[in-house]
Amino acid sequence: MSKKTIKEPEVTLELAKDHGLTEEEFEMIKDYLGRMPNFTELGVYSVMWSEHCSYKNSILEIKKLPNEGPQMLVGAGEENAGLVDIGDGLGCVFKVESHNHPSAIEPYEGAATGVGGIHRDIFTMGARPVASLNSLRFGDMDTPRVRFLLDGVVRGIADYGNSFGVPMVGGEIYFDEKYEGNPLVNAMSVGIVKEDQTASAIAEGIGNPVIIVGSDTGRDGIHGATFASEEISEESEDKRPSVQVGDPFSEKLLLEATLEVIKNGGIVGIQDMGAAGISCSSSEMTAKGGVGMRLDLDKVPTREEGMSAYEILLSESQERMLVVAEKGREQEIIDIYEKWDLNAVVIGEVVEGENVTYHKEGSVKADIPADSLVLGGGAPQYKRETKRPEYLDEVQSFDANSIDHPDNHNQIVKQLLGSPNIASKRWAYEQYDTMVRTNTVNGPGASDSGVVRIKGTKKGLAVKTDCNGRYVYLNPRKGGQIAVAEAARNVVCSGAKPMAITNCLNFGNPYKPEVYWTFKEALAGMGEACRTFNTPVTGGNVSFYNENPEMAIFPTPVIGMLGLIEDVENHRMTPHFKNESDVIYYIGAPRKGLGGSEYLHTVHDLTTGDTPGIDLEFEGRLQSALLESIQQKLVNAAHDISDGGLAITLAEMAILSNKGAWVSVNKLGDNKHEVLYSEAQSGVIVTCDPTQKSALENHLSQNDISFAELGNVSSEGDDLKIGELVKLPVNEMFEIYDHVIENAMKQKDDVVA
Repeated sequence: MSKKTIKEPEVTLELAKDHGLTEEEFEMIKDYLGRMPNFTELGVYSVMWSEHCSYKNSILEIKKLPNEGPQMLVGAGEENAGLVDIGDGLGCVFKVESHNHPSAIEPYEGAATGVGGIHRDIFTMGARPVASLNSLRFGDMDTPRVRFLLDGVVRGIADYGNSFGVPMVGGEIYFDEKYEGNPLVNAMSVGIVKEDQTASAIAEGIGNPVIIVGSDTGRDGIHGATFASEEISEESEDKRPSVQVGDPFSEKLLLEATLEVIKNGGIVGIQDMGAAGISCSSSEMTAKGGVGMRLDLDKVPTREEGMSAYEILLSESQERMLVVAEKGREQEIIDIYEKWDLNAVVIGEVVEGENVTYHKEGSVKADIPADSLVLGGGAPQYKRETKRPEYLDEVQSFDANSIDHPDNHNQIVKQLLGSPNIASKRWAYEQYDTMVRTNTVNGPGASDSGVVRIKGTKKGLAVKTDCNGRYVYLNPRKGGQIAVAEAARNVVCSGAKPMAITNCLNFGNPYKPEVYWTFKEALAGMGEACRTFNTPVTGGNVSFYNENPEMAIFPTPVIGMLGLIEDVENHRMTPHFKNESDVIYYIGAPRKGLGGSEYLHTVHDLTTGDTPGIDLEFEGRLQSALLESIQQKLVNAAHDISDGGLAITLAEMAILSNKGAWVSVNKLGDNKHEVLYSEAQSGVIVTCDPTQKSALENHLSQNDISFAELGNVSSEGDDLKIGELVKLPVNEMFEIYDHVIENAMKQKDDVVA
């Protein structure tokens, strides 16, 4: 039987534009090749030069972020993820990435494959994933479509992560109409590796064989990278084939086989096949090694008949990797993967030159200079037009005194506890396996950050995802600073020293000057904060085009913060009240301003005002003093003041412990709405044993950190009393706080897929 010949379309400028390329980029491609590209080559350039792969609209700003420090072993852009020295001959590999657009269209598979992809980035470097986190954003929970998306995303994360066997130790979920139709699904993975057992994504050694390992290649995910580099529209539903399908059981086998192969030796380089599939892994490895590569696509195991070279190269089928082996040792590698019941097939070799060539059916289907495809090489880099958004003048001039504030603080606190942005996320995290591998010390809902112990040492890792997109919308630079500062403050409140960050930069269309101005300002703020806290950027992800036909999302640069606890048994800290009669202190900056607060949003239906101010130098001193007080065992509990302000921080500490408190806030100011609900930065509630009062106060004074004694923890099942303003039974607050999302998700919805 003769094979069916697939006639490729003629390459034209119009076809290039259909692939997401501009006329200027089309001319660049012709210059690189010295001729007109064929259809397959056009497809390869289109995915490799998409924003998702090339960062062409963001790389010039990203390069301004600090990425060096004595703790850095592998910096941003050097490998699949960053690598930080945590002592004892160990490194921590961690990264966060988005899967926003796929999750908007197919929430279950979109979220699941996001989890799978980020874990592959970690174990490709030789690290075993030890913790997962996520950062999720959705529209209004009253909308059936939003509940459908939330349900699918959480189930996708849970089913993949639970099957794969990595604990989910933290995360965040926010709801706002700005994310309507364009949810954000950011997944983070954290792994541990011995420093002498890391692997690199490189191709070297002329004649070395190239092996594809893992699952078969199918048509799922074709043009996934370009799909992630355009706005969500009514036509997006037609792009469901761009959403990959994951298999967590195959991924688990791939993990174990890959770690065994790396430990066994015999490999030169290894690269995950994520966005852009074989196109990306082969070209990036080749460009990094300064060599060429020849691949025979007929040898690629496929699960569908008649796949063309174009389809094989652009497929984003999951659970696949590319390995460059030492010549003569390829069978060792193949045997290990086959032992784990996985494909391992030699499909090519490293060759002289600088081109990567793809062959099929006896002919060359593409012949491309590898360096012309990749980030940092020939991929375009743009400096976009900027314009300060006009709305900023209006929102930043808002005067909170111009509106009437209700005086029933009991009702305000209950209303805030009932906000899905503040309420417990138990409905979500109880679907996740948080204890698998038995290293989890602080799980989701129990602490300001997730904490896992590092077996064989006294150490622990504290990890946190954090960003308030509302702050970045109202003041991009301060919002960027706060995203880093609050993530750092959270790991400090868990007893850890902030070490480094990864990030996932979620913004709208970069071709819109207002969006790009916001992007630049937010990154500038992030950089300022990172330099202050000595937390270099190890890498991350850019996700532009997060818009739907009605609006863009809040600019949301999610921070993934890594912190190190030197003695996890003795220095770990939690937020819940511990002992009756423990003294409660407020430490930090004055409680001033209501701009951008959950109080304005929930009680007044306003998203306005200037973002809370922050003094980065003071924030750094506060964090250092707090960490020292925890290590010196001067405090029994610590909780960062964030969404909802001081009143909600106290309420959460009471709810988590089922203990009440008697406090007065008179020392903190006369404007009680600001004192209770301001989200002013650099504020923490701590408790201490009465016998440690003098020692704690002396320590704070020596570090020039202001503090105020507020009151004492009371008995189990008591009320939370804040002067004459608030008196609420802890069990009543718990009933409100604990069931908001659960009750919303019990609603019977029509089909909204």
